[in-house]
Amino acid sequence: MSCHLTFTSVGLLGFGAFGRLIATHLTPHLPCLIHDPAMPDGINLPVGARAVPLIEAAGCNLVILAMPVAGMAEACRAIAPLLRPGAVVADVGSVKMTPAEIMQANLPSHVALIGTHPLFGPQSARHGIAGHKIALCPLRGRAHLPVAAFLRARLGLRVIITTPEAHDREAATVQGLTHLIAQALNRMGPLPDRMTTASFELLKQAVEMVRHDPPGVLAAIESANPFAAGVREEFLDLVTGLDHAYAAPK
Repeated sequence: MSCHLTFTSVGLLGFGAFGRLIATHLTPHLPCLIHDPAMPDGINLPVGARAVPLIEAAGCNLVILAMPVAGMAEACRAIAPLLRPGAVVADVGSVKMTPAEIMQANLPSHVALIGTHPLFGPQSARHGIAGHKIALCPLRGRAHLPVAAFLRARLGLRVIITTPEAHDREAATVQGLTHLIAQALNRMGPLPDRMTTASFELLKQAVEMVRHDPPGVLAAIESANPFAAGVREEFLDLVTGLDHAYAAPK
């Protein structure tokens, strides 16, 4: 499969921390047209990117939804009449079942749909994205094939083709527990930094990677994922059992 894409530009809807990461790594390959009503005037954009009205960003042949899941339905309804036939629309949310349902329900049948989840963020990818993983969920059409080839060949990403349900089942543990533990440790106050073990240093690194994530990311991971509550419940039950097992006799 050729990694050549016929896209001439990317419309990026949303320019938060992850939107900036997307633009930084895509602009060397494609012009990036950004629309975000919350973006301050005069903000410094990567070379090859520019701020545009919604109609211009939605008119690209690749449109990326880079906003919280809570705002995705409204965004899809806004761009639906503006999308070109044959365009590809992809989201980058931390959960996949809900965004898939939203895009399929609100976007016209003449566009291809892909659910994506880059399994990295601004902190974990601060030294580059090559070698990191990205999940792709084909939803409508076959555009995921050249997109996957591009991500592998041009960006050096490790592509995982999956379904929204399979993604969310695994992410409930992979992300749900990581963020739960990180938030708990973060709220315990300053963690020890003198007498630390190698394993504890790795734990601190994991906490640091996610502790600055915006609230929308945590909400999506813990609330929008339908499998997260069950994983949390199982984990907390096991912790409670261990606590009882090792509690000092009264």
